[in-house]
Amino acid sequence: MYKNKTFLGIVPARGGSKRLPRKNMLDLCGKPLIAWSIEAGLNSKYIDKVVVSSDDDEILNISSNFGAETIKRPAELASDTATTFDAIKHTIENVEKYDYIVLLQPTSPLRNAKHIDEAIELLEIKNADAVVSVCEMDHSPLWSNTLPNDGNMRGFLREEILNKRSQDLEKYYRLNGAIYICKTEKLLENKSFFLKDNIFAYIMDRKSSVDIDEEIDFKMAEVLMEEYK
Repeated sequence: MYKNKTFLGIVPARGGSKRLPRKNMLDLCGKPLIAWSIEAGLNSKYIDKVVVSSDDDEILNISSNFGAETIKRPAELASDTATTFDAIKHTIENVEKYDYIVLLQPTSPLRNAKHIDEAIELLEIKNADAVVSVCEMDHSPLWSNTLPNDGNMRGFLREEILNKRSQDLEKYYRLNGAIYICKTEKLLENKSFFLKDNIFAYIMDRKSSVDIDEEIDFKMAEVLMEEYK
């Protein structure tokens, strides 16, 4: 609880993963990947409960062992066509009411309790309905473009940035997938954390923003996790 508002942490974790099979249960520096997000939520000063939603019994057992409450997700909410919102809505409907939902994706193991608490404090400071975490982009999107089939680079870069140094370009930020917070009623109404108004960015460093999708991401997380120890 924070400022008399209650917060429910939800960790959605499907059993299936095509790019990195069973990734939520892979051992990352001595713990299953999902355990890092569970512990981050449980160690938050403000999150009142952490719930893992999954269709997979093994994930649910692991999550329970690490202190999370669990909800078995119906198979239709774990398909490739089901959205994260579908799983969140199912969880909301099966627990007591909370003022805010905090989505903690298990693929962001370097996001910790301090990050979560700072994002919740920002929510209060801004009097916001939603806060979403971002990080600065590794490379400016101004250096990128699409390519035709023949690879012709004519017009690839805009004239006004041809002779500019990267450090002179405007900063760009990207979603890092680590933290999504939204007022429950607004989330259900909009079916998204991305509200049209009164939503603010919580900026995280790039090291804490590793989002595991493929094996290379997992290896990077291992290296960074060892560095933080």
